[in-house]
Amino acid sequence: MTHSDRLAAHPTPLESRSSGSLTGKVRVPGDKSISHRALILGALSVGQTTISGLLEGEDVLNTAKSMQALGAKVERTGPFAWQVRGVGVAGFAQPASPLDFGNSGTGCRLVMGAVAGCPISAVFDGDASLRSRPMRRILDPLELMGARTGEAKEGGRLPLTLYGARDPVPILYRTPVASAQIKSAVLLAGLAAPGVTTVIEQEASRDHTELMLKHFGAQIVSTNEGSHGRKIALTGQPELHGADVVVPADPSSAAFPIVAALIVEGSDIVFSDVMTNPLRTGLFTTLREMGASIEESDVRGDAGEPMATLRVRASKLRGVEVPPERAPSMIDEYLVLAVAAAFAEGTTIMRGLQELRVKESDRLEATAEMLRVNGVKVEVAGDDLIVEGRGHVPGGGLVATHMDHRIAMSALVMGLAADKPVKIDDTSFIATSFPDFIPMMRGLGAEFSS
Repeated sequence: MTHSDRLAAHPTPLESRSSGSLTGKVRVPGDKSISHRALILGALSVGQTTISGLLEGEDVLNTAKSMQALGAKVERTGPFAWQVRGVGVAGFAQPASPLDFGNSGTGCRLVMGAVAGCPISAVFDGDASLRSRPMRRILDPLELMGARTGEAKEGGRLPLTLYGARDPVPILYRTPVASAQIKSAVLLAGLAAPGVTTVIEQEASRDHTELMLKHFGAQIVSTNEGSHGRKIALTGQPELHGADVVVPADPSSAAFPIVAALIVEGSDIVFSDVMTNPLRTGLFTTLREMGASIEESDVRGDAGEPMATLRVRASKLRGVEVPPERAPSMIDEYLVLAVAAAFAEGTTIMRGLQELRVKESDRLEATAEMLRVNGVKVEVAGDDLIVEGRGHVPGGGLVATHMDHRIAMSALVMGLAADKPVKIDDTSFIATSFPDFIPMMRGLGAEFSS
């Protein structure tokens, strides 16, 4: 039984209720996407990588453990400070036991790419939620590059054995959907292949892997492809060198207290060091279109990633239509956007959300159900989510979190401004991405009770 499965066996419910205004200055945890990639690329580099601001949630810690199991030296040197001594491109060693990624699809899929370019085999596993999620669209391009899939459940589900390529070959691959995980897995495998590995995506997904590969010394070129797409070409077999990485605050984690500040009357919160990469800030764009007061200052950057201080104040929101091409830049934030939409005046239509169906849960249906049980009129039409905002939420519902940290946090945010308290069945999975969410929110003035 994995650690996450043990958590699921002992649920910890929590109730969120309307309170006074939320105020203060906070730094939310380090960005999860950057944290995963810093550990993986540090492990594939020669020399030492120093990481500050690393997210120390379970998902990232499981990636750190997998890098250790594959032969890298990974050490915590202080709060949110880590060092990695890498083994070089294609230098991973045969792990002695299965790699357990708990609840983390990102960690699992990216490490599959890194392992696919090495002449080793590894067993990939995770908790019950991760075991239910499809891996076939990651495995398909990796098999084209020479990797093989051994024992696996239907649809390439975990647990599965991946045999890395002895002689990986570069490919040109068109991703079937806009997915940074598919793109990153191909590029990480392509590090070990001679020649140029190329990924073409019709809709540009988040570009953290490309920026960080460049930071570690890879030769990688990204150009526009069509109206919204990108073509990424990576020259294989580089010698990556250890680098210093400052992890900015995670905009996906900041999304929850940001929406809380917008919907709780009188709130005024300052968020420091928030990543403002345009491929991650679709939520901020959408909230501003809805009338949100979000001010940006102290703009700067590190390792190619921009960051800024954000001041967010309570605002009267209005319904908007969110175009489908914005989905890749805010795919993890639609759950809490739906909460904001419920408190807005008018209808909000979120289009093109098919990717939400293959996350920790079927997030599209789970989000609709979260709103329904709390008296919000909501409809799922194909891959669109339609929320009828009335300026307030009745509340009073019990939300099933489905082992999904983002559903849990979204529902707790909703309860802070709802007419009646909102209860969730389990808080334990919040630790996978935002371990201090509950104490941080209480510090800002939120009222939670068990």
